Amino acid sequence: MSTPVHTRMDARAWGVLLVLAGAVFLEGIDVAMLNVALPSIRADLGLSTGTLSGVVSAYVLGYGGFMLLGGRAADLLGRRRMFLFWLAVFLAFSGLGGFATEGWMLLVARFVTGVAAAFMAPAGLSLITGTFPEGPQRTKALGVYAGTAAGGFSLGLVAGGLLTSIGWRWVFFAPVIMAAVILAAAMILIKETPAPGRPAGGFDLAGAFSITGAMLLLVYGVVRLEHPGDGLAGTLGVFGAGFLLLVAFVLIERRAADPLVRLGILRSGPLVRANLGALLFLASFAGFQFVATLYLQEVRGWSSLQTGLAMLVIGMDTVLAPTLTPRLVNRFGNARVLFGGLVVTALGYALFLPIGMDWTYAAMLPTMLLLGLAFSLAYGPLTMAATDGVAEHEHGLASGLLYTAFQFGTALGLSAVTAVSVAALGGAATPEAALDSLRLALLVPVGAAVAGVVIAAFGLRRRAGVRPATAPA
Repeated sequence: MSTPVHTRMDARAWGVLLVLAGAVFLEGIDVAMLNVALPSIRADLGLSTGTLSGVVSAYVLGYGGFMLLGGRAADLLGRRRMFLFWLAVFLAFSGLGGFATEGWMLLVARFVTGVAAAFMAPAGLSLITGTFPEGPQRTKALGVYAGTAAGGFSLGLVAGGLLTSIGWRWVFFAPVIMAAVILAAAMILIKETPAPGRPAGGFDLAGAFSITGAMLLLVYGVVRLEHPGDGLAGTLGVFGAGFLLLVAFVLIERRAADPLVRLGILRSGPLVRANLGALLFLASFAGFQFVATLYLQEVRGWSSLQTGLAMLVIGMDTVLAPTLTPRLVNRFGNARVLFGGLVVTALGYALFLPIGMDWTYAAMLPTMLLLGLAFSLAYGPLTMAATDGVAEHEHGLASGLLYTAFQFGTALGLSAVTAVSVAALGGAATPEAALDSLRLALLVPVGAAVAGVVIAAFGLRRRAGVRPATAPA
């Protein structure tokens, strides 16, 4: 006898959802606001270019390096416990960044903030999947969650511009205030969601150390690609050490009684496609955002606030993702909606390729509108696909894999467009040469988006080959 599926959420469920969505919004807006404030930070503290770049890279290292460990810790140690503890750490070290008087203080603050996000994000996503039953409720909840997450990145550009005009330290203090409110609400509203079938064994320390070391080295290698002057041999050495630790991790997990990562989870086709799609989707957007920011500010001479306002329309996904996307997923299926979102993404970047010295905002607007629609159609379905077919007690691990893909994609997209634009620019210093180098760099997000479309198409073919009689009830 089947149980009825409840599609409506009560007030408490909405409260839990808003708290968790607020935390992921905090993470997105924190990163976006800092990017806008970097020139002011350098001018005030007298930071070198290398230190300024390190402020961004330190967060990426902490986030990408500890994400898999954070995802598994949520499954083994408790999702609520991990979420609350690391949200408090996020709050504390964001405040430390606001009081920084030296470059090293900013580097430490951003690294630990990235580590906190690495534990907090997968715990939050697994709390979503554990709180809301599979079906329309979870689809709606993930739509709200994904829309809020994506909105943090786009709205953060505008908020960062406004706060930086007051003082760059407010870029750090504003997240402290938000985090304090979210933490107080979370302690009241969020209850632990026990994961059925949670393993009772110990913690795989050897696996934890090896995978964290591998992730740190691989992310650092990607970051080094942005700086060709660091030396190709050193960069290859970092990648080589990272891959060796990754091989060691696989060997450890195959023999461990209680593995940190059950390798069999990687046999899930939807999970692998979701992670590859997430990597390519974020790589394309991070690369585009970087190129568009350079074009608007350095080629066209726009201010940081004008740049943020120009990209504000991308934030339409904050409204569309929780309202339109769940309906489309319920009607057409997750795979089709994701495929459509990636197609729209590729089209949006392609329309930006002919940028010129005298482009009006009206010429740029179609790309911004398409990217807002693309985030609405792709970000939520990616989070849904990441746990598709994965056992409930491994949702933290699956979430960690997804956010690792997001972070690697962001780092890879930034590094790729930086490397291409620097190589294309050479020693030239004219606005025309800068524009030509940015046009060439735009091919990176276009190529990444097209690759994402191809991967999503495999998911469509697989769905088409499944007969309704064989699908699980």
